[in-house]
Amino acid sequence: MNHLPLNPLRHPTRLHLSLACAAAIATLVACGGGGSAAADDAKTAYAAGPITGFGSVIVNGVRFDDSRARVLDDDGSSRRADELRLGMMAEVRSSAITTDSTGSRSDASEIRIGSEVVGPVASIAVDGSSLVVLGLTVKLTSTTLFDDRLVGGIKALVAGTTVIEVHATFDPATGTYTATRVEPKANAPFYKVRGTVANLDAVARTFRIGSGIDTISYDAVRAAVPAALANGQLVRVRLQTTKVAGNWVAASVVGGAAKIENHDEAELEGTVTASTFAVDRHFSVNGVAVDATNATFPKGTAGIVLGARVEVKGSAVSGVVIATRVATEDANKREVEGFELHGALTELNAAAKTFMLRGVKVSFASVAEYRKGSVTDLVNGRKVEVKGARSSDGTQLVATRIGFED
Repeated sequence: MNHLPLNPLRHPTRLHLSLACAAAIATLVACGGGGSAAADDAKTAYAAGPITGFGSVIVNGVRFDDSRARVLDDDGSSRRADELRLGMMAEVRSSAITTDSTGSRSDASEIRIGSEVVGPVASIAVDGSSLVVLGLTVKLTSTTLFDDRLVGGIKALVAGTTVIEVHATFDPATGTYTATRVEPKANAPFYKVRGTVANLDAVARTFRIGSGIDTISYDAVRAAVPAALANGQLVRVRLQTTKVAGNWVAASVVGGAAKIENHDEAELEGTVTASTFAVDRHFSVNGVAVDATNATFPKGTAGIVLGARVEVKGSAVSGVVIATRVATEDANKREVEGFELHGALTELNAAAKTFMLRGVKVSFASVAEYRKGSVTDLVNGRKVEVKGARSSDGTQLVATRIGFED
């Protein structure tokens, strides 16, 4: 993701925000108040959260047409659209989001993906609920997806041997990561971690990420670290894969928060990573500053605390999301909603009752509902809509409903 240095608690003053908002509103009014097709075409949107479906890329419940979007990783390198996978954390820049009886949709201009941790698995909890990678705790849930190259999911991981890439949300209150997707990363040229700086020693040029990871030396890249590097700052660090004198060696240190341009609409789904909410209704989600001064809170304000999972809707002005709605997110929300895929199925295996769809192996062994067809209509090339949940090992989607789209 396009990470640049940002202290998430150093927001613009309320006066500046008010002036910025007024200017944005004035601009919209000057363009006709958003009432014309031309004005709608000029509007832009930003969304950030895990990818929960395909057939368009689905983020935060919005279907983003990715046919003309450029796809980048968090280093700014180009990626192919067919490399996008369920559970990847993504930022989407798009045209205005439109909503009707069939749902919300938009045309994506850019999709940027990024992971939180890359490194070797040090240990695996006996109950399979967590891993330790680079000294950091990675929680696994009933909705954590495993790349199908990890046959058997967590059973494919070998402590001390397997190197993985973890897409996740970060909880600064506990220093833990909740994985949305886990992939193998053999022969990784660098390890990586995104988290908050702790135990900064400006003389020795070292710091830690939380309390888990061993000391990181940034001496070799001291001229290129964020100018205001400080404890509590969200950063993204690439590490040499071999320690020197017991320390990890930083190959690069950059700000870990996304830089957001002005957008008429902004939607965030993630974790509260910094907060002065009790004082001024300001907080950050995944490092993105949020001003909730005039927001509504359909589930109340008690849950807006450090580490809470939230959904934020509003607009983006001068790098700050001006929230109109903030809601805490239930821990089992993704399990209840499941995942969604659209497209032409391939690699149909009638004996195993599986097929491939948008890079995901789908099991149709226990479908509860077929729409506009039946199991006999499943043939290679047939366009379908699949809704379902992850399999027990996290490597497949177990279809609960299949609809035919021809």
